[in-house]
Amino acid sequence: MTKFIDKWWVFGLFASGFIVFVPPGLQAQSTHVVKVGESIQASIDQALPGDTIFISEGEYFEKEIIIQKPLIVIGSNFPKIDGMNSGDIFLIAADSVRIEGLELINTGYATQNDNAAVKVFDSRYLKVVNNRIINTFFGIHISNSENMVILDNFLEAFETRSHRTGNGIHLWKSDTALISGNYIKGHRDGIYLEFVTMTENRNNKVEYNHRYGLHFMFSHDNSYYHNLFRSNEAGVAVMYTRNVIMKYNIFEKSLGSGSYGVLLKDISNSVMKYNIIRDNTIGIYMDGSNNNEISYNEFRRNGWGIKLLASNDGNHLSGNNFIGNTFDISTNGRLVTNTLEGNFWDKYEGYDLDRDGYGDVPYRPISLYSTIVERIPSAIILWRSFMVTMMDRAERIVPAITPENMKDTKPKMRPNDINFKSE
Repeated sequence: MTKFIDKWWVFGLFASGFIVFVPPGLQAQSTHVVKVGESIQASIDQALPGDTIFISEGEYFEKEIIIQKPLIVIGSNFPKIDGMNSGDIFLIAADSVRIEGLELINTGYATQNDNAAVKVFDSRYLKVVNNRIINTFFGIHISNSENMVILDNFLEAFETRSHRTGNGIHLWKSDTALISGNYIKGHRDGIYLEFVTMTENRNNKVEYNHRYGLHFMFSHDNSYYHNLFRSNEAGVAVMYTRNVIMKYNIFEKSLGSGSYGVLLKDISNSVMKYNIIRDNTIGIYMDGSNNNEISYNEFRRNGWGIKLLASNDGNHLSGNNFIGNTFDISTNGRLVTNTLEGNFWDKYEGYDLDRDGYGDVPYRPISLYSTIVERIPSAIILWRSFMVTMMDRAERIVPAITPENMKDTKPKMRPNDINFKSE
């Protein structure tokens, strides 16, 4: 544990600017000013490790700008660097590089090369800060790197065909990153992480992407705070991962037959807390996940609050509010080994004679009708019919088809008071 804390303490100083890493024996030598009509690559080639490249305001037509030494590249009033729809713009294979204050537009499109505005290999202590990245295949593409800061960037792609655009921020086989304050729109996945550990994702706004707002696989020990994921075609996908913390996020308006606020696939030992999950076809879709805590979240106006498949085990759902959902919870099996406690259900019709704030009668949120719709989707046309109401009431009295053990033994009579703004 000490190693974990020390690592994040030092990285925090680096991320906040108190530490600037330059290889031993090297100090910043000078500032090289690049003017319109001059070559950015030529200035980089002439610079010594630790120098600053200052790019003057204006428009530059240049691609495949290679950085292989520690440098600061900074722009005046967002100089525009146009990649002319061919290849990458910046290629970085060095430690302690900072890219700041640039407008990077028009990379090439190549699925085999993953063309990007900023492509990074084998780097440590990278900073990509306050850039505008527009009409690119991939925005920021990083592999085999560690100790990175990706901060306050604006990324927008305009391609309407999903297969013709890459991810906004893409990390592969990397470790220890801060991804914060970025706006991402119009890419395939807004943020994509694969084999990535120890990242903190905070205060990002990710919307209208062609697939997932956030998509990560095999990426353990990561945290996500205060992010907004809105109107992404398939929502957010969390897959094959353990030890994830997701708090104070908003997942909203992911609508469609294959869309979810959040997909949890084979997730374990993770926490999902203080989130708002609203206006989605499915709030949370859980499959093969175990030993997770889902507590103090608000599920509001979703088609399904949670689809909890029978393959899930040992998950604990407590203190959540379920308000205005068509179905609060559904499942595809009868043996459900997950627990519910202290949730508020707006459909609960029980009583509280001892006035302790909890219903005296357990609540079974899985209705017979939701079970039928799970098996026969066309049965949705009977929603809100008198027959369905009577059928569900009878099933709650004597459960015959729905899982009898899937019940909230202490349903709240009033919505839980949830603080969505801390940390």
